[in-house]
Amino acid sequence: MPERGPRRSAAFLDRDGTLIEDPGFLSDPAKVKLLPGAAQAVRRLNQAGLAAVIVTNQSGIARGLITMEQYEAVHARLVQLLAGAGARLDGAYVCPHHPEITGPCECRKPGTRLFRDASAEHNLDLGRSFYVGDRTSDVEPARALGGRGILVRTGHGEEYAAAAIDAGYPVVADIQTAVDMILEHP
Repeated sequence: MPERGPRRSAAFLDRDGTLIEDPGFLSDPAKVKLLPGAAQAVRRLNQAGLAAVIVTNQSGIARGLITMEQYEAVHARLVQLLAGAGARLDGAYVCPHHPEITGPCECRKPGTRLFRDASAEHNLDLGRSFYVGDRTSDVEPARALGGRGILVRTGHGEEYAAAAIDAGYPVVADIQTAVDMILEHP
């Protein structure tokens, strides 16, 4: 196997409630709305050389509430909105399962399969990466993989803030503040 060079750090970002508004089971690309400062935060990660990777649980697919095609259309709209602000994603990984419907899986956060897949595909150093989201399941992979979890208060963050603090994760206002923290302590 050829040498791929030094492994990069990544910011693994949840999608709904972290980068975009979370109306629940989002299926219409026209309803994608970036949270304030989200595009600028992703652009700052890009400029700093960190990989910006979405890892998202989308149980609405298993529940039959959205299709994979609708998920992909929503994702394409997100990519378009970010590009309009000079930001880009290095990858996006989705778990379409729900344990009560499809059974247990290794890809549903806090499971680590999607993070490991991203690491293999993009030559990422999981132990020097950041795990950002609005639920404890978004940040818990940091404990298993190394790196640092950061909970944002947007989306469902307020519901999970006390549990995150009890578990030792920093809790910040939003994705912009999380990126401030990431760039201060790369």
